[in-house]
Parts: sequence; C-alpha cells; structure tokens
Amino acid sequence: MKRVLLTGGTGFVGANLTRRLLREGHEVHLLVHRGYTSWRIAAIASEVQLHQVDLSDAETLSTVVERIRPEWVFHLAAYGAYSSQLNIHKMIQTNITGTVNLVEACLKTGFDSFVNTGSSSEYGFKGHAPSETDWIEPNSNYAITKASATLFCRYIAMSRHTRLVTLRLYSVYGPYEDPTRLIPTLIVRGLQGELPVLVQPNVARDYVFIEDVDDAYMIAVSKDEKEYGAIYNIGTGIETSLLKVVENARVAMRIAAEPQWGSMPNRGWDTTVWLADNRLAREKLGWHPKYTFEQGLLRTIEWFGGNQDMTGFYQTHQVVPL
Repeated sequence: MKRVLLTGGTGFVGANLTRRLLREGHEVHLLVHRGYTSWRIAAIASEVQLHQVDLSDAETLSTVVERIRPEWVFHLAAYGAYSSQLNIHKMIQTNITGTVNLVEACLKTGFDSFVNTGSSSEYGFKGHAPSETDWIEPNSNYAITKASATLFCRYIAMSRHTRLVTLRLYSVYGPYEDPTRLIPTLIVRGLQGELPVLVQPNVARDYVFIEDVDDAYMIAVSKDEKEYGAIYNIGTGIETSLLKVVENARVAMRIAAEPQWGSMPNRGWDTTVWLADNRLAREKLGWHPKYTFEQGLLRTIEWFGGNQDMTGFYQTHQVVPL
C-alpha cells in the first residue's frame, strides 16, 4: 500500500483514478480547492482524506504536503480545459504556478514517483500523429500553460534526477465525464431516443477510454523509469470521426433520430486530424489501450444504465456539448 497525494481528484479523470487507487488498497489524500464540486466523489468521500488548499499558496501547500509525506503523487488539477474557463490569469495560477509549488513542496519531503498530467493540445494542430519529440505549437492559452508545466517538470526531473513523468492525455471519455461533453450528452439524449446538435461529421479525435488512462497512470507511477522527465502520449493512435461516434451510439442505443450535421457550428479547436503516436508508451511503459471505441462506449452506456440517479443529474446539467 502506498500513501498517495492526488490533485484534481474531484474532476473526471481524477475521480476515476481515485477509485482505482482505493480498490487497490492505497491511502489516498486529495488536495481540493475552496468551493470544489463534490458530486463525483460523494460516494467515496469517507474513504479518502480531503485537504483544502490553494495550489498557488506555496506556504500552506508545503505545510500540507509535509504532513502527508506522500510516496506517490498524481497531479491532475488544471484550469482552462473547458470553453467556459477563459481567465488566463487563473490558468497561469493553476497550471503553472500551482505545478511549480506542488513539485517544490514534494521535493522537500521526497517521493517515490510523481506523475504530471499534460495535454495533447500542447502539440497544436498537426497534419499527423505527433510523437513526444515533435515541435510543440500550443494553440490556446490553456495549451501554452500546460506545455509550460510539462517543460518545467521535465527540467526538474532531469536536473534533480528524480522520477517525474508527464502523461499527455488525448480525448478521455467514460463514467463521470463532464455533462457538457459530447459522449455523455450523446448517451443521455440517446437514451431518450434523441440526438444532440452536432458539428460537421468529419471532425475527429483520438478517444481513449478512462480505464485505459487509469492503467497508464498506475504503470507510470510504478515503473522504474530510465529516462528522467519522460513524456508519454496516452491515446489509442486511432482517429475516430464524429460520424463514427454517432453511428456507434445509434446502433448501441437503437436511436431512430437522424443526425443533423452542422446544426451547431464548428468550434475553434475542431479539426479533422487529431490522434496520438503512442509508440513510446507502448515500448517504454508497456502500456497499450485495451478498449476499442465501441467497447468503451458500451461500458459507458452500461454505467449510465446502472446509475439512474447519475443519469438524472446529467440530464439537468447538460448544455451545448463541448
């Protein structure tokens, strides 16, 4: 059993990872900010230890970390991933300053392994699947701050010879995803025999199921890393168009409604080419995605079917899908 510190534990990926850690018997400490949303962790709140602290408050953060003295650290806290999160100063405060403060606090106490969370948006728009050594061209303020945090973590790992790796996540989906996202919106509407408004069918992403992402975190934190500051793309390496997403959903839920392509205008981040080159994660980590998109979608639909209260929550919190 490990003593684990995790930021972003009330978010989509973090809440799933927290459950995985608890199932495996670890002692889990979640760092949460004031006014955090609790719906994702309400059912497991009694099984974790919550510590309310602002990552930008270096002194208080250092005191909390000193008290926990974590062996494993998972850093998932972020701001700016949603179109409603536009405050660049908060992005800098959370994604850059918060990362610097957390790393420095953890270096003081020491740790076995630290896993930072990056983003595929750090690469910007590419006409191919970028590898970890490709030139990064962040395409938003959020992407710039995430790239900065990744570079900082890599520098610290290399200069201090410490186990600190970054996982660049692609389009993660599954249980507890934000209600405004495409997959949960599609499922909730689909269970009612309807389809949501849609952008053009050729818009594509690399969708990776949450359980595969959890696997990547667990492998990365326990792997005896030979390269300090390694960065790994966590995606399937398969591009899935919106057309295919909708077709799979219509079959799985027997939706009779016809898609209305272009009923919502494309967004600035929509692209027809977005997929991971995951060869390094396969070769160095020994990680590979176990779920096809079809399998992951079915697992997510089953989760909604077995959690009626949660389905009701999603129905009341959906807006235009992101």
